[in-house]
Amino acid sequence: MLTESDLKQLLNYQPNRPVLSVYLNTDPVAGNADVYRLKLRNMLKDINLPDDVAAVERYFDYDFDWSGRSVAVFSCAADKYFQAIPLAIPVRSRVRIDNHPHVKPLADLLDFYGGYGVALVDKQGIRLFYFHLGELQEEEEMTGQAIKRAKRGGASSFPGRRGGIAGRTDHMDEMIDRNMKEAAELANRFFKDKNVRRILLGGTEDNVSLFRNLLPKSWQSLIVGAFPIAFHASKDEVLQKAVQICKEAEAQQETHLVDVMLTNAAKKRGGVLNLDDTLQAVHDGKVQTLLIREGFRAPGYRCQGCGYLTSKELKSCPYCGGSFQGIPDAAELAVRAAMQAGAEVEVLHTDYKLKEFGGIGAILRY
Repeated sequence: MLTESDLKQLLNYQPNRPVLSVYLNTDPVAGNADVYRLKLRNMLKDINLPDDVAAVERYFDYDFDWSGRSVAVFSCAADKYFQAIPLAIPVRSRVRIDNHPHVKPLADLLDFYGGYGVALVDKQGIRLFYFHLGELQEEEEMTGQAIKRAKRGGASSFPGRRGGIAGRTDHMDEMIDRNMKEAAELANRFFKDKNVRRILLGGTEDNVSLFRNLLPKSWQSLIVGAFPIAFHASKDEVLQKAVQICKEAEAQQETHLVDVMLTNAAKKRGGVLNLDDTLQAVHDGKVQTLLIREGFRAPGYRCQGCGYLTSKELKSCPYCGGSFQGIPDAAELAVRAAMQAGAEVEVLHTDYKLKEFGGIGAILRY
């Protein structure tokens, strides 16, 4: 299972020796192990790193169990380094060679599918789920006092009570409030323990509204959607609905961030649009959120002295005077540098206003 710690370790691993990065889609819906072994051989046939190719093939022959939907493999035989991360989410198959692991696809997966909690609530209890990269990691359930509706009469039939909800009593309302408060307290501990990045709520509109208002403001700000669902729905139903809502919320978030970036850039304050200005902002440590279209690649140049990145071919580095080396993908290095500096990276899956910024840009800290 891919974690933030795994990604950080890959980001920090820079041996300055060739690293072979292999992403292989192994989704059983589209093929079997033999089909994917053939695809892997075709991907590796022109790779001139025999020890790394042998290490990758050995992993798939003896260690990989073919139970996931994709896998990421990183090998640097010269440094005796090998790392394999099976994934429950399908990814596009590809091979990269550089002096560091190719992490952009993993950053995309963590951004889109990483760490979300789901709470199904009713008036008696709560079911909590923690999903990470398309897999259920943990669940918890609490059942409070049973709520029994009055069989005859309404709230107004009780002495001293005027109006109210038919069949509801003060005692019932107290039990509902108590159950909901206990559910919110459990959810607070569960979400905190799992360090969730987004929250989804399931249940009737009334129950969801009551439960939401009992959560601390910090958790309310992470709620990305709510949906009607039966309290005893299956785990697969919950996951399917959660992924659907997350996709819709992610599309809205992408649209919002692109609009903010374009507006800030138009004001010439707080936003940059093209590759070179983005690389400069990354170098200066000004990036708050880097936005990059899925699959975007662009060649560039890297200073062999201080590592400064640019899309322009310069005679010498303006910072250290060093010489430049051409690189096949400056965008990948921009993503790495931004993440290492603590910036957010948003991989865009839509073409919303794409022509206005060309595929990469950033919202700045100041």
